[in-house]
Amino acid sequence: MDDKYYMQQALREARKAFDDGEVPVGAVVVMSDKIIGKGYNQVERLNDCTAHAEMIALTSAFNYLGSKYLMEATLYVTLEPCLMCAGALYWSKIGRIVYAARDDKHSYRKVAGDTSPFHPKTKLEQGPCEEESLQLVKTFFAQRRP
Repeated sequence: MDDKYYMQQALREARKAFDDGEVPVGAVVVMSDKIIGKGYNQVERLNDCTAHAEMIALTSAFNYLGSKYLMEATLYVTLEPCLMCAGALYWSKIGRIVYAARDDKHSYRKVAGDTSPFHPKTKLEQGPCEEESLQLVKTFFAQRRP
């Protein structure tokens, strides 16, 4: 299994959000070739502005491991993390973050600029499935803002 496989699993989560009327972002946390956490945006469902895909996937992984640190794990997320999620990822000490598509409007870069808000040992990279992720987001907003 490779980055594309795990990003496709994150896209499956994003489609759940889409089907629920949520901004379609999905995430999975992988450690030792096993998905140990997954989530999708549930802000509307839970009436909670912090219920982003990354936050839900992190909580699921923490509960699975019984630990608050994910140094050996990788987060696959369909859209570049916002500043709130970047902060949670910092504190988790996650080893690697792979995102499918950039988010020039709401990503952590909007506030942090070129300063990385992630843990110094965290590797950040743009990965596969960029077009699928962007298309899902564009379709979602096109349906809501005609």
